[in-house]
Amino acid sequence: MEIILKKDVANLGYADDIVKVKTGYAVNYLIPQGYAILATPSAKKVLAENLRQRAHKEAKLVADAEALAAKLAATPVQVAVKVSESGKIYGSVTTADVAAALAQAGVEVDKKNITLEAVKELGEYEASVKCYKNVKGAVKVTVVAE
Repeated sequence: MEIILKKDVANLGYADDIVKVKTGYAVNYLIPQGYAILATPSAKKVLAENLRQRAHKEAKLVADAEALAAKLAATPVQVAVKVSESGKIYGSVTTADVAAALAQAGVEVDKKNITLEAVKELGEYEASVKCYKNVKGAVKVTVVAE
C-alpha cells in the first residue's frame, strides 16, 4: 500500500515521502496516529504542488546543514573523564557528553543526532552528527583524564 508520510518516521522515511508499506501497518498504526495519509492521485497532486513551493526552502536548509557540518569538522571536542591508574575510564563517554562539549564550544546539536562508538578508553574518536536528511558531519572527540 502506498502512503504519504506527514511526519518523519524512524527507519521508514521523512515527511512528504511516498513509501510502500504493508496494509496492516498503514491502516492500524500510521494513519490513525496521524503519521501518514493514503497516497490517492489527488493527494499526490497536492503533495507535488507543496514540494514545488518548498524547493527553494529545502535548498536553504541543506546549505545551513552543510555549513553546520563544516563548522563541526573545524571544532575539535575534548571530554575530560575520571580515569583509573591503569588508564581505563570509569563508565563511558556518551552522546550526551559530546553534545555538552559541543555546546561549550558554541555549537548546539541534539544528542539524538550524534552517533558515537563505544568509548571506554582515553584517546581520539570520531563522532558522526546528522545535520539534515542526507547531510552528516564528523566531530573529532578527544577523551582525556581529569
